[in-house]
Amino acid sequence: MSEIINNSQKRKELLKHLILQLHNNEAPEVVKKRLIEILHSIPYNEVVEVEQELIAEGLPEEEILRLCDIHTAVLDGSIDVSAAKSVPAGHPVDTFKQENRALEECIAKAKILFDKGNKLKEDEVKEYLLQLKGIFNSLSDVDKHYKRKEYLLFPFLEKAGITGPPKVMWGKHDQTRELLKSAHEVLSAEGNTSVDEIPTLIMLILLPAIEAIEGMIMKEEEILLPMSLDTLQDEDWYQIYKETLEFGFCLYDPQTEWKPENVENDSPTYLQGDAIRLSSGSFAMKELEALFITLPIDITFVDKDDKVKFFSHSPKRVFDRNRSIIGRDVRLCHPPGSVHIVEQIINDFKEGKENKAAFWISSFKGRFVYIEYTALRGRDNEYLGVIEVTQDITELRQLEGDQRLLSYAKN
Repeated sequence: MSEIINNSQKRKELLKHLILQLHNNEAPEVVKKRLIEILHSIPYNEVVEVEQELIAEGLPEEEILRLCDIHTAVLDGSIDVSAAKSVPAGHPVDTFKQENRALEECIAKAKILFDKGNKLKEDEVKEYLLQLKGIFNSLSDVDKHYKRKEYLLFPFLEKAGITGPPKVMWGKHDQTRELLKSAHEVLSAEGNTSVDEIPTLIMLILLPAIEAIEGMIMKEEEILLPMSLDTLQDEDWYQIYKETLEFGFCLYDPQTEWKPENVENDSPTYLQGDAIRLSSGSFAMKELEALFITLPIDITFVDKDDKVKFFSHSPKRVFDRNRSIIGRDVRLCHPPGSVHIVEQIINDFKEGKENKAAFWISSFKGRFVYIEYTALRGRDNEYLGVIEVTQDITELRQLEGDQRLLSYAKN
């Protein structure tokens, strides 16, 4: 036994043999028990190598995906990550992990609600489904987490000759997306869901989506991220870091900037030059940043594909914003009970029926708040998106008479 445990090649051969036995459904319970007992500490690099070999030997992708479910369930918590490198706050790997913690918090809330599913009264179903919808709206943010892996991390791994885990994980991402899509469909379905249907809905639709996200968190933290840290250089990670905002964050907004000491180029890859030139003038970058922070209004921009692309980050914002909303579907940024209003505004703007929608709240934290949505259109009247402008007009509504002389307000 010790000969196997201490010999990497024999350990990999045994791991591969056992995984294939599971794949062939040969005494699955016995094989699982043997895996856990014999290979309690499995270095993550050996799991990756075995996965690569299975793909190289021609196991079809759909079979690899099914196999992934089996051995992920078996190896959960059993893979040895003690040799994995640590990373500082703000590093892309730290951000991935912090996002996973935020996802786990949402999952925990969902499971608490699942436990209540068998104890509902008929008049509680509507509110219960709204609560679930809110949680699944948040969980759908995982799409940005996955896209950063797919379009930023995976290309670097593939250049290094690591193609197995990216291929498998991308397939699992797509499966999770489909499960989340089904969850949204049943939670948004018109008509009444009876109290008796709730347990079935949870078991067949909602729980599988939760389990898919949980399984990917394990595979990331026990295999993908440690392996990536072993493979990528600081220059690679910094490239990923600089391009992350193009995709946005998942339920988490890093507060620490990160830059490796041995990398000199500090200019963003997504913007060249120091000035933004417009038809009526130009701004230096620092001037433009200062402008949006200083304006007495809050601005949020949603593009033509209904994704949040920008918000002004004034310290006195009316409604809180953080960078985790960048790249998020605007529908998922609103409470489930008001999504239908957002959809109507967007549809009316896109169809050219309306160009503006205004709302006001007379008692928001003691303030009178005015909110205006305006369709953004180009020179040829093509629809470019929506600008949301929010302003605290409490003091403006109290103005009387005239003020024609200079008078500075005293703080």
